[in-house]
Amino acid sequence: MFNIKPLLLSCMITVLTASTFAFDAQASDRSNKNKLPDIGISGFSVLSLDKERQIGIAMMRQLRASQPIIQDPVLIEYINDLGNQLVRNAHDVNYAFEFFLINNNELNAFAFFGGHVGIHSGLLTTASNESELASVIAHEISHVTQRHLARRLESQGKSQTLTMAGMVSGILLALVNPTIGMAALSASMAASQQASINYTRGNEKEADRVGIALLANSNFDPQGAPNFFGKMSEKYRYASKPPAMLLTHPLPESRIADARQRAHNYPVRQLPPSLSFELAKARIQARYQGNSKDNIVNFKRQLQKQSYSLKAGAEYGLAVSYFEDGKYQQAKVILEALKKEDINNLFYIDVLTDIYLALKEYKQALTMLADLSLLMPNNQVVSLNYGNALLSAQQYEQGATVLQDFLLVNPSNFIAYDLLTTIYRKQDKQGLMHITKAEVFALLGAYKKAVDELQTSYNFVEEQPLLQKRIKARILQFQEQENKLKRL
Repeated sequence: MFNIKPLLLSCMITVLTASTFAFDAQASDRSNKNKLPDIGISGFSVLSLDKERQIGIAMMRQLRASQPIIQDPVLIEYINDLGNQLVRNAHDVNYAFEFFLINNNELNAFAFFGGHVGIHSGLLTTASNESELASVIAHEISHVTQRHLARRLESQGKSQTLTMAGMVSGILLALVNPTIGMAALSASMAASQQASINYTRGNEKEADRVGIALLANSNFDPQGAPNFFGKMSEKYRYASKPPAMLLTHPLPESRIADARQRAHNYPVRQLPPSLSFELAKARIQARYQGNSKDNIVNFKRQLQKQSYSLKAGAEYGLAVSYFEDGKYQQAKVILEALKKEDINNLFYIDVLTDIYLALKEYKQALTMLADLSLLMPNNQVVSLNYGNALLSAQQYEQGATVLQDFLLVNPSNFIAYDLLTTIYRKQDKQGLMHITKAEVFALLGAYKKAVDELQTSYNFVEEQPLLQKRIKARILQFQEQENKLKRL
């Protein structure tokens, strides 16, 4: 539907995080070059919080356009629930966090301006339990709350003002013009490579310290951090190509030992397996990794050998694998049995909806979702599934109402706008279709395309002067948002 040229932002973030979080083990004995600036005021002289937030929003929009972000309401809800459970116990939180998953088997996680934290799906499926996954997220949250990126720019500025200015300009240019921005960013970083290495070794140590404390204070097992470190170190000890996470977050033995020592300062928590974690892990394995036939074999083997943390997780993975393989009846039997034991579990509700729609059993889907929408109004899993079910059942007017109500409280939801665009197209409401399509483009950072869509919609609503005024106002807002990036 959308033919958007990749903006290379992922390359910019990879280079940026590699420079920000890499270090040289041989530099460990060099005087006080690693001394961090005081926490608190540090970083504010380089980027204000408001400016940092604006940059983060712009980077997130371009990431949607260039990377395989998993637009899956169940997984989005899970990873944000987990992330915000940690954020609630963090200090120096200056903005609302957004956590997202990228469909990539590489082990990697990264944080950037404005509280945005990205986690590769491969990292979730590699973790053995929720505490291990939470330890990585806590580490990235700590990079954000300690404002390590802004502090690094400030540290460079104390000795190399031009380099710092070039670094900031490179980041902003990469948002507006990725090709030019990458060149500026690379040149700036090359000139200050050694300063970055010495400074950011301390960042990693600080993020480990703050992250492990955050993990423990959020009622996770603090051993999750050293356990996951050890697992990664052992797995890739002799690998010729380490995963991206070890390039941006190097893992020498001293760091693992230090993490173990820090974790021992907190009581060990023997936590039972998390059902949500096991379901999320099985969903990624069944829907985003491998092929359906192999996945069916793998989950059947787990059930036969009882090699699972929770049986429900393996059964769910098998059901999703059956669905992906087109075996809807087999999937339905398993999911309905699981739902009977846990009637409001959204992991089960989501896949059951897909099964009912595939079997054209619209009444079952709509009844289930209508009841849940009363119980969980404006929940993203329920509302988006309900809207999609109404679309499939050709109940367009009610589907549009459900999605419009949801967007009133979730005005930046990509999936909702995409579904609403399809509904308006089915209804032949050309003006409204182009308006919602403009919002989709705006969420991808394609403001010029968004303005084009709004200008097209204007001609379809000639008899609705109030809507025309709103369109004009929205055009001005998009143009201002684009110009604001250039003025940062």
